[in-house]
Amino acid sequence: MAENLKGVRVTDNTVIRDIMSPHSPTGGIAVLFGSLAPDGAVVKRSAVAEDMLVHRGPARVFDSEDDAQKAIYGGKIKSGDVVVIRYEGPRGGPGMREMLSPTSAIAGMGLDKQVALITDGSFSGATRGASIGHVSPEAAVGGPIALVQEGDEISIDIPNHLIDVEVSEAELDRRKQAWQAPPPRVTSGYLVRYARTVKSAGDGAIVE
Repeated sequence: MAENLKGVRVTDNTVIRDIMSPHSPTGGIAVLFGSLAPDGAVVKRSAVAEDMLVHRGPARVFDSEDDAQKAIYGGKIKSGDVVVIRYEGPRGGPGMREMLSPTSAIAGMGLDKQVALITDGSFSGATRGASIGHVSPEAAVGGPIALVQEGDEISIDIPNHLIDVEVSEAELDRRKQAWQAPPPRVTSGYLVRYARTVKSAGDGAIVE
């Protein structure tokens, strides 16, 4: 690259920024960790409203994208809520479906600056709002997102890279003991083998 740029100079530093004056002091992506995502979760922080960078609210829990979509369109999601969509990860989906539809519905209803969405599924580059995906470990392997119950307080602090469910460790352990994996959504074909061998997003969603 140095050879290609030899003799080149920048004539407009508002287009090509100097390293000492970046467009943003942080990157556009943030990785969060905490009791809800011990192995990490990903958010496009550049698309999150300033007021939502730090948020705390009650969990509205859904075991599929379709159920969440119905609730959003049905007017059941209110300002301050944290929508949790689980069992949509690499194994649970299977295939880690893109959650663009519920995030678009939230934005379309004018709630993207008041409602957060957390999922073990994925997001596209068009997503905006406090949409936190790739939660790992995923619900299908018993990750903490599988243990969240309706009304649990969820705490999100994007500047400090934190995401927590405000439930004691003892209570999470109790829920873990009672948790049972749901039956697989796909029972034949290649996706059965895929779901059996794929890792969570925190491990790259690789197949072993």
